[in-house]
Amino acid sequence: MAGYSQEDIQRVREANDLVDVVGERIPLKQRGRDFWCCCPFHQEKTPSCKIDPNTQLWHCFGCGEGGDLFAFVMKLDEMEFPDAVRWLAERGHVEIVEQGGRGLPRGQKARLQEICKETASFYHMQLMRSKDPGAASARSYLSGRGLGGEIPRTWMLGYAPGRGALVSHLRQKGFSFQEMILANVAMGPREGQRGPTRDRFYERVMFPIFDARGECIAFGGRVIGQGEPKYLNSQETPIFHKSEVLYGLDKAKSAMTATGTAVVVEGYTDVIALHEAGVRNVVATLGTALTRQHIRALSRYASKRIVYLFDGDAAGQRAADRALQFIDYSMTPESGKSRVELLAVVLPDDLDPADFVSQRGAQELQSHLDAAQPLLQFGIDRRLERHDLGSAEGRSRALADALSVLAPIKDSLLAKDYAVQIAGRVRAREEDAMAQLARLEAPRVYEPQAAAPAPAPVQEERMRLADLPEAERNRMRCEREFLSLCAQNPDIAMEHAGAMAQLKWHSNLYGQVAGVLLQVLGEDPNATAALLVTRATEAYPQAASILTSAQSDAPNPQKLARFLAEELAIGDQEEAIEALQGQLNDPSLSPEESDLYFNLVVSMQAELKQMRQSHKPI
Repeated sequence: MAGYSQEDIQRVREANDLVDVVGERIPLKQRGRDFWCCCPFHQEKTPSCKIDPNTQLWHCFGCGEGGDLFAFVMKLDEMEFPDAVRWLAERGHVEIVEQGGRGLPRGQKARLQEICKETASFYHMQLMRSKDPGAASARSYLSGRGLGGEIPRTWMLGYAPGRGALVSHLRQKGFSFQEMILANVAMGPREGQRGPTRDRFYERVMFPIFDARGECIAFGGRVIGQGEPKYLNSQETPIFHKSEVLYGLDKAKSAMTATGTAVVVEGYTDVIALHEAGVRNVVATLGTALTRQHIRALSRYASKRIVYLFDGDAAGQRAADRALQFIDYSMTPESGKSRVELLAVVLPDDLDPADFVSQRGAQELQSHLDAAQPLLQFGIDRRLERHDLGSAEGRSRALADALSVLAPIKDSLLAKDYAVQIAGRVRAREEDAMAQLARLEAPRVYEPQAAAPAPAPVQEERMRLADLPEAERNRMRCEREFLSLCAQNPDIAMEHAGAMAQLKWHSNLYGQVAGVLLQVLGEDPNATAALLVTRATEAYPQAASILTSAQSDAPNPQKLARFLAEELAIGDQEEAIEALQGQLNDPSLSPEESDLYFNLVVSMQAELKQMRQSHKPI
């Protein structure tokens, strides 16, 4: 997995303000210096999620989730840490270096973009000017698909002749074989073999892939005539991540912003055909299913609706079923201004979008887009269509199948409303449908990695605390509060570094997190609260909610931290005395050992008395 240096992570953090990042997705209300919102991770009507602009940390006092900038993006968009860093780097216009697997020295990103730009230009010239029979076939293919005239120039379409022509051209331009391979426009010899570096694409019509800023970062190639694979896309590279990139976004984003709507199709030629027909808010995925990263990218431009436009054939039907995985609470009215309206359309008569707009025109296509169904309604209708509603058995199966679509949002008012509708359509009692909805198990969103244990949820920690004796619960609460105060106030952490190192932590996790805080402060005494939480969360994912749980706006956090440190130290002293007293009852002790232990207990009791006398309540 790709990783990043701490310096790059810090630069990304400094380039992105947590309040701005959260505010782009969720309505915020300012109270004093802090901002509050309804937590996006559980259903609530009263805001209980606090965003602290000073510490750049957030915490929900309702469900207990919390963390830093990276933790928010990871949880909201279901990302791994490297993906969150990469997305925030793009947002903040920060160039970062991926390490491990896909190592990329600083500045080489621009070099790879230059290779892709030069490659796109080479392919385009081959298409437009080459007298090679293959280039003529490519021009004929495009013309036959209605993609002739000025379209190849507008979309920078090209032709890849293969036979080492591109490699030779790029060598003349000063690029190395290693750079070509890293950009995935060329391939080296197989491992353990010798041979020349070869063109990756040959005898294909080429579609350059541009990022949202219009920089060429990859390619898709369509075979001319018969051959497999029909479409061949660039593999993942340091500048191309197909789960994040959408074909045509650079050209579609302005139309998306103007209309508030994004349309998603599945093919390059569909995008081009629709744009040329005047429907310019259209993009396509790149050989993958739509991802949540794609949805996030689209929602930056399309503020109102994202419409999936599926082919009418069997493949389009399967893609439509896959789209149901994106049903979540962001689609419900409870999500407020952050609501994402996802809709779906299946074209009639097994037509793909390009053929449909060619045969029936853009106006009729637009009428289908305007009539797009909400994804929930679309999914429910598809499930009901599978069953024979004329029989009791069919209606029973249809009820269960259709209700399953609502599982991800089972507790929302929207789900209950749809459940009532489903009951009416299958002639079931509303109370039976509601009871069956309540019994549904919401699908798991996060899948733990096989090699690492999944972090314990906040709710599980609360359940464990509830089973402990009251004295132990109080101890654990003190440890958590003290640890959180230290993380949110690095100056307090420095003041109490000795206490953190010497405490007999009752929670192994708290002790391990304290060790990370001490290590970071040892490396950088000026570390910020956000840095402390980031580093601790990298080591222990559960640390995010722990370290943000304290009320950072306490009237006197220094005084509170001092009180907690003394309270914990007194507890440690009491336990040490109790342990020694237990040893005094050991009959195997010699008289000398008994005297030694007795005097030690007396001395420690005197220290404990002094500690209690100086320990003032707050």
